[in-house]
Amino acid sequence: MKLLVTGGAGFIGSSFIRYILARQPEDSILNLDKLTYSGNLQTLRDVENDERYSFVRGDICDRRKVQGIVSDGGFDAIVHFAAETHVDRSILDGSAFVKTNVLGTQCLLDCAREAGIRRFVLVSTDEVYGSAPSGEKFSEESPLAPNSPYAASKAGADLLARAHFRTFRFPVIITRCTNNYGPYQYPEKFIPLMLTRALKGESIPVYGDGMQVRDWIWVKDHCAGLDAVLRKGREGEIYNLGAGNEWSNLEIVRRILRLVGKPESLLTFVQDRPGHDRRYALDTEKANRELSWRPQTTLEDGLKQTVEWYSANSGWVRHVVARGYRAYYRRHYDRREATLAKVLDQGGKA
Repeated sequence: MKLLVTGGAGFIGSSFIRYILARQPEDSILNLDKLTYSGNLQTLRDVENDERYSFVRGDICDRRKVQGIVSDGGFDAIVHFAAETHVDRSILDGSAFVKTNVLGTQCLLDCAREAGIRRFVLVSTDEVYGSAPSGEKFSEESPLAPNSPYAASKAGADLLARAHFRTFRFPVIITRCTNNYGPYQYPEKFIPLMLTRALKGESIPVYGDGMQVRDWIWVKDHCAGLDAVLRKGREGEIYNLGAGNEWSNLEIVRRILRLVGKPESLLTFVQDRPGHDRRYALDTEKANRELSWRPQTTLEDGLKQTVEWYSANSGWVRHVVARGYRAYYRRHYDRREATLAKVLDQGGKA
């Protein structure tokens, strides 16, 4: 199978590329990535010389470039990861999220349909469902109720994909996954942020009371689910992918601190995120039944491997942090109250 992977220099996209190249010897991949702040080709150094892998730098909003790549590439399928993904950044300024996640997806769908692509997998998020009430889980039929600009932009992309199937019978499949973690994740995300700061003995910012609940999935388990969707999923369907590892943010931080031998005195509770979803939870029975897929990695094993990787790859962390991340951290955490006040009270961009 010849695949076009968008956003393959990001965390989940690069993990998927490595997963496919390691497990599907007949497959080849073209990685199309804009290389924004969180895109990093260092994450793919181990496969860059593989003859089945190639890279093109490009923006999915650039219709002429996308059209040329898709129409001339002879691809069997597209797996679409490319997106702006960080909720906090979408609160500060949602314009890039609408452009990339909505308009970029529209551009890619149109070009793929015109080229006759036979399978299109849109990688989405459980955040499109909003916050799950205690004791309940969202199924694929649950209504969309996004609570952040990021989640709203992803819901928009999902609806565009659905419309392409309903209107044009274009073979789209949507996946919605819970919180991923593992090696190569950009340190603005929750687990690598907590971990990299803990390793250096720095203060650890926890939103609100820290009791927001997330379902954590090891990134390779997610990649296995996406591979199953790509090969066995039904066109026009949605598949929830999750691990059933529901833990509060505070408990995750405490586990990380124990693993690295640091005290809980590093915890610093900061002003909560506006509109912060209290809990995410997915019913994954459909994927389990139709795809014969189930996560294989326990949270204990996954966190241990993640700690070991970040401890052994401090050079990679220094490289990505040097690309403007410190300025973002200072604005978002050290000056948090002033930043949020500017956004919420004045309606401006921080």
